[in-house]
Amino acid sequence: MQAPVFSLAHHLRRAAAMLVFVLLSSCTSTPLPPPEAPVASPVSTGSAAIGTTANPTDEALWQRFAQWVASLRDAARTAGIGEATLRDALDNVRYLPRVVELDRAQPEFTRAVWEYIDVVVTPQRITSGQEKLQQVRTEADAAAARYGVPPSIMVAIWGIESNFGSHYGDIPTIDALATLGFEGRREKWAQTELMAALKILQNGDIDRAQMIGSWAGAMGQTQFLPSNFLAYAVDADGDGRRDIWGSMADVLASTANFLARSGWQAGLPWGVEVQLPPDFDPGRADTSVRQPSAQWAAEGVRSIDGTPLPAFADGTILQPAGARGPAFLVGPNFRTILRYNNSTNYALAVGLLAQRLDGSSGVQAPWPRDLQPLTRSQLQALQDTLNQRGFDSGTADGMMGPATRAALRRYQRSAGLPADGYPTLELLQRLQQP
Repeated sequence: MQAPVFSLAHHLRRAAAMLVFVLLSSCTSTPLPPPEAPVASPVSTGSAAIGTTANPTDEALWQRFAQWVASLRDAARTAGIGEATLRDALDNVRYLPRVVELDRAQPEFTRAVWEYIDVVVTPQRITSGQEKLQQVRTEADAAAARYGVPPSIMVAIWGIESNFGSHYGDIPTIDALATLGFEGRREKWAQTELMAALKILQNGDIDRAQMIGSWAGAMGQTQFLPSNFLAYAVDADGDGRRDIWGSMADVLASTANFLARSGWQAGLPWGVEVQLPPDFDPGRADTSVRQPSAQWAAEGVRSIDGTPLPAFADGTILQPAGARGPAFLVGPNFRTILRYNNSTNYALAVGLLAQRLDGSSGVQAPWPRDLQPLTRSQLQALQDTLNQRGFDSGTADGMMGPATRAALRRYQRSAGLPADGYPTLELLQRLQQP
């Protein structure tokens, strides 16, 4: 059963009705009917419904939410947001507890890079992407000419972020960010993004009803946070509005502008799959090791298809599945994609999908599919054990970050193992042996 969602205005009206009921009851012996039952107003998010709390009559929660919104109004007025915008945005703002649940959710099972690539860079998405690329060729070429970002990169991001516009979320951005701000875990961040969303409404780029996106506040066909919208969104079709929901000219130009202003270097690829020499030290496949492509070539690194390596001034070897998996030489544009989404898997998927859209082949070397990725609790156990053994991996949070990878490499070197920093069940078991 889908849980109801109640707006702030509804609960304020309900509270007022209850007060009237109490006052009238004190001066009449005729029983009055109870206050009107709340009317459900569900917001669908596909497989999940945004609902209310387990106790929808928690008036204390709604009073706290009303107070938080009132404080937000004051701050927004100080920031120059007009009363008309505030009324439109906040008079019926809703608290969406399901958003809080999703924000707090930490999946136990992690996905291996090849599993992510399998899901994201599918034959169907490649075919659809090639068709979409032709459909938006005029807009994509115009954005490429202006910003130097290849059309295939823009369309790859479009495909991964919203499946080419077929699903970019239907949760009101104002409600999602107000919920996250009130909940408090990320209050400062959410309030900053909410202020940006109010400025977008005041600028007239979009109205509240059409400002929709994900539960985390990302909006439109390529999923801009409101602050990124203010910084990078472009009115490419000249209609006076920056519309990343309905205008493909604006969607693609805004995406390209984000990348261009984040450091995209025109004329360079994101990277290339390479073959490493037999004596290659996997410890050098690290983001901290950057050098010109000519130096990598001098060390025996070759492109997988025999063509010359891209002319990177600061190329890095990437082995996302460890020493047994494929290797890539990536450059500054790969790091730029990471600024769009700080995930190596994501950046690699964008690059691989883009090259498939351009008609090139996919990954040639096999993935080590026999390796089972560690769960979050297993990763946490790995971090705990590394810390106990004197290899500082930082806080044991079950997240594989640079500190954990560096600690794992130090352990591997101490044990005479290839120092690729890739976590496996075998390594965890070895570490845990007395």
